[in-house]
Amino acid sequence: MFSVLSYGRLVARAVLGGLSQTDSRDYSLVTASCGFGKDFRKGILKKGMCYGDDACFVARHRSADVLGVADGVGGWRDYGVDPSQFSGTLMRTCERLVKEGRFVPSNPVGILTAGYCELLQNKVPLLGSSTACIVVLDRTSHRLHTANLGDSGFLVVRGGEVVHRSDEQQHYFNTPFQLSIAPPEAEGVVLSDSPDAADSTSFDVQLGDIILTATDGLFDNMPDYMILQELKKLKASNSNYESIQQTARSIAEQAHELAYDPTYMSPFAQFACDNGLNVRGGKPDDITVLLSIVAEYTD
Repeated sequence: MFSVLSYGRLVARAVLGGLSQTDSRDYSLVTASCGFGKDFRKGILKKGMCYGDDACFVARHRSADVLGVADGVGGWRDYGVDPSQFSGTLMRTCERLVKEGRFVPSNPVGILTAGYCELLQNKVPLLGSSTACIVVLDRTSHRLHTANLGDSGFLVVRGGEVVHRSDEQQHYFNTPFQLSIAPPEAEGVVLSDSPDAADSTSFDVQLGDIILTATDGLFDNMPDYMILQELKKLKASNSNYESIQQTARSIAEQAHELAYDPTYMSPFAQFACDNGLNVRGGKPDDITVLLSIVAEYTD
C-alpha cells in the first residue's frame, strides 16, 4: 500500500514528466541580417559580415545558435587605423570558436574572452577597439544567454511588448565600454575594458519570441515604440526567412533615414540634451540589425 508521501512523489513525477514531454522539442533561431555603412554604401558588406565599421556573425552549432554584433570605434581612423579591422576580426574569431564547438552555451562571456585573447596573441599586428554583444540560444534548455559590453545590445519581444532588453554600458556620454588593443606607447592611455565587465543575463524564451540584436546605430536613431511598430509586420508564428529578412531591412532602412534627418529628435539627441548638450537630429552611424525568431529546431 502506497503511503501518502510515496503517492505524492508519483504524482509529482507524472506531472513533471508530462511537462518535460510537452517541452522536449529543441529550439533554434531563424535569423536575417541587414545594415548600412554611414558612407552610404547601402547594404554592401565588406569581407565577412561588416557594415561600415560594424561587424556581425550568425553561427549554428548542434547545441546552440549564437549571434554577435560589434561596433568598431571610429576614432582610430584619426591614427591611420581602419576601425572595421578590429570589430571584423573579433566577430570572425568568435564565429570560428562557436563552429568548432569551443564554447559553453551558458557562458557567452567565455566566447568573448576567448575571441579577444586570440586577438591579443595574434602574430599579425592589430589595433583598435569595439563594443560587442553575444547572444546564445541553448537548444535543449530553451534559455537565452547574453553578454553585452558597451552600447550595442538586444531586445526580446513577446506579444508585441519588450520583455527583455540589454543594459547600455557607458563610462560617460558617448563613450561606451569597449575591448581594445593599443600600441605599446599608448597602453594605459587608451580606454580598454575586460570582457568580464560585460553585462550578462540568462532567461527562458518561448516559441515565436522575436529577438533583435543590433549596434547603437539602430538604438540611437529608433526608440522602442518605432521598432515595435515595424515588428508588428512580422507574425510571431511565421518563421519564414524571407519575411524576417524583409522586416530586418525595413527596420534598418528607417533607422538609416532618421539618422540623416536634421529636425528629428532622436534617442541620441535626447540623451545628449540630458547631458547638457544642445543637440537635435539623428545620429549618422553604421547600422547593423540581426532579426531572429525562436522556432522549433530542424536539421
